[in-house]
Amino acid sequence: MKKSHVAIVLVALLAGVGLGLLLFDDDDAPATTAGWIPPDPTGESVAAGLESYYEQDLGWEECGRNQCTWVTVPVDYDDPAGETTRLRVSVVPADGEGGRSLFVNPGGPGGSAIEFADQFAALVGDDVQQVYDVVGMDPRGVGESTPLECFDGARFDDYVAQDPTPDDPEEQARYVQEISELAAACEQNSGALAAHVSTVEVARDLDVVRALLGEEKLDWFGASYGTQLGATYATLFPERTGRMVLDGAVDPTLDAFESAMAQTTGFQRAVESYAAWCAEQGDCPLGDDPAVGVDRLTSFLAALDVRPLPGLGDRLLTEGIAFYGVALPLYNEGSWDFLSQALELALDGDGSGLMYASDLYFDRQDDGSYGSNLGQVITAVSCLDSTDRPELDDVFAQVDRFEQASPIFGRALAWGAAGCSAWPFTSDDPAPQLDGAGAPPILVLGTTRDPATPYESAVALAEQLESGMLITRDGDGHTAYTSGNQCIADTVDRFLLDGTVPEADPRC
Repeated sequence: MKKSHVAIVLVALLAGVGLGLLLFDDDDAPATTAGWIPPDPTGESVAAGLESYYEQDLGWEECGRNQCTWVTVPVDYDDPAGETTRLRVSVVPADGEGGRSLFVNPGGPGGSAIEFADQFAALVGDDVQQVYDVVGMDPRGVGESTPLECFDGARFDDYVAQDPTPDDPEEQARYVQEISELAAACEQNSGALAAHVSTVEVARDLDVVRALLGEEKLDWFGASYGTQLGATYATLFPERTGRMVLDGAVDPTLDAFESAMAQTTGFQRAVESYAAWCAEQGDCPLGDDPAVGVDRLTSFLAALDVRPLPGLGDRLLTEGIAFYGVALPLYNEGSWDFLSQALELALDGDGSGLMYASDLYFDRQDDGSYGSNLGQVITAVSCLDSTDRPELDDVFAQVDRFEQASPIFGRALAWGAAGCSAWPFTSDDPAPQLDGAGAPPILVLGTTRDPATPYESAVALAEQLESGMLITRDGDGHTAYTSGNQCIADTVDRFLLDGTVPEADPRC
């Protein structure tokens, strides 16, 4: 499905992005209940060779207001006696008596579930906060778990800044070389882990953690790519699946180009919606005519390919960096004011606003380091999950179709579909057809003008899952639950609290 490098990154739901860029200072973080007692493991039967992982003793410790532990899992589930890796797990205790664990994941792949758990716990309904301990397990290779290490900060700067729309054979060769060099760096710095960060392996990790937390069923809230992870778990372990919510769903059946085309359509809808909104506000940097404004933005991005603008410090705003700088604010309608301010600066020759947004997207720090490896993990995971690897000739045959669908995003996303062409690793544990056969009802949430995971993908996933139930939000932005739509919030909360499934899509 998703491919690197542009097409992959644009589907990421960074922790906080889908939550209105919610950021906490430590003093502002939500309080949690003291005295949380870790549950006993379930003691269930497991596959031969994995017993020690399901029976390991956990050493719990306070981590701020939460409780944290380390869990050991095999790097390769086909070789459980071989090399291992560590997962970091954080539990945000319920405000009340608790009694159930709700596992969460923000997407990516590569977003930190630990960071997301804190934010999610502060935003769910009060009744849900009374019942659920919110669990964040950073996936293998991600966040506080043993990280996948590839490029250093300076080298990744170059990777992000590269031309996303290579125009000539030299630029196209460099595009492929960048992917090859990223893979080589991952293998050199992370060894076997680079070939074992697939979605199926993360789903198997979730089952180990579920059992160690004493839960017979996995209750789950997954956003964006987290919907694919949840659907994978429900397919592998339907009898162990509890109440599952998949928000901002992806369609796992799409090949590389059709997945990229879905995103192209979604982002074009989003930018047109933004341009119309901007024109209504008055003093829009793109002008009063939304169609003309979209054309102006298209021309601006293309001009950066020839003449980058001054950005932050001594860094230049390239077309590649600006691409992410425009994409990030489109995830959330609450960020459109910022996008207008950044575009006003950029059209006056100052690229600092768009570069700031790009840096926020990738969690780039002021010292040039990166607080997250999402921009690299996302390629490793998506390419391991991929079954088709388009080559450059395939892009040439598709690029006109993509540009017609979106003059702004189409060309870059068409090239992004070939982002796994030089990836050397393949998964020994390929993803099954995701149907969740035998699992209880699963809510699948889709937003009509979601830029990153278009509404059509939610419709498709709900149909593919045997027990899928589509819940529609009519609106803008990425994901639905924390969008401020009370109809959506009530529907999800009732489901999490007592398993209530609507008789039909409420179309909120």
